Amino acid sequence: MPLFAELHRIGPVCRLAPGSSPYAVVVNGYDAAQEALKDTRFHRLLSADPNPKELVLRRLGGSMMFRNEPDHLRMRKVFQAVLTPRRLTGFEPVVDALTEELLDELGKGGADRKVVDFVDFAYRLPITVIGTFLGIPRSDLGWFRDRTQRIDEYLDLGGKAPEKLAAANQAAGELNDYYARMIAERRIRPRDDLVGSLVHALDSGTSGIDEQELIDNLLVLVNASFVTTMNLLTNGLELLLNQSRLVDALRDDPGLASDCVEEILRHQSSVQLISRKASTDIELAGETITEGSLVLILPGAANRDPAKHPDADTFDPGRDDLQHLSFGAGPFYCVGAALARMEGRAAFAQLFQRFPGLQLAGEPVRSRSLLLRGHQSMPIRMG
Repeated sequence: MPLFAELHRIGPVCRLAPGSSPYAVVVNGYDAAQEALKDTRFHRLLSADPNPKELVLRRLGGSMMFRNEPDHLRMRKVFQAVLTPRRLTGFEPVVDALTEELLDELGKGGADRKVVDFVDFAYRLPITVIGTFLGIPRSDLGWFRDRTQRIDEYLDLGGKAPEKLAAANQAAGELNDYYARMIAERRIRPRDDLVGSLVHALDSGTSGIDEQELIDNLLVLVNASFVTTMNLLTNGLELLLNQSRLVDALRDDPGLASDCVEEILRHQSSVQLISRKASTDIELAGETITEGSLVLILPGAANRDPAKHPDADTFDPGRDDLQHLSFGAGPFYCVGAALARMEGRAAFAQLFQRFPGLQLAGEPVRSRSLLLRGHQSMPIRMG
């Protein structure tokens, strides 16, 4: 991208003119961004007010995604204890089966060369997967999309208009009530799903979190897990359909889906902006960032750093180094990364085998979000 190239030309950390922005610096170099993401002296910051009156900020701010140490680690340990590698590995056949089921429905919708919107599939797969994992009834899943969108629109740059705040507050309240009812139901009728395991840990008195913190973390876990994966799927399909040789290779060898997913994440990071606040004076890539300064980290730019990846703007799943920062780094690394990768592998391994003639049926429409890179619509024909 031209903007990323210009940032890299200036340097890995670009200082902004005082008064031109709330941020003191923009971090775009790969090594500098990785260092900043790992350094817990760069604090997460959702709101300048530690006790915001906005309900949406209180609910999001109560989750490990927006908390600093030691609260972040305290909450994270609870989820790591139930999101075990064994549990995730055992869930992989479920993800494969759900992908097959939803591709069946996609094929029916696109029968007789009817144009369908791939965004609908890209939404339904991750929300169905996380819903199944948590134990959310299928009949409730459609209810989440609008509420999640309202919260994402408020969090985006320029999203603080009064009407967007009101919509986000309402959505946060409704989601809070939903998870509270879900927790109460698990106490009456225990189930062997993720929420059931978390409620058991909560009620055992050994979890280290309270019920409101569990609700706040469930709210963020569901919101973050399917929106970013939806973007992974739409970004990936657009990239792959622009390179027919890769589609042919995937069709012949579905095992290539793993490298394709990593390169999609590198080339088109779902999350484009991460804010941090320096809790003390910090040296980063030769720049002194003073205590209290706001820092804007650009994972999308870092993933395109030519100092890390030669020919960084080219989409190439065969490149030697597929490392990226799309799931963050260090202690705040995304807890749902393994599940997102699993969904991406399943989708792209099956998609072109099921629909070898799949093609775009019009120009995809990008979402207007600056925070999240994805699509509003992507018309396709199944071939």
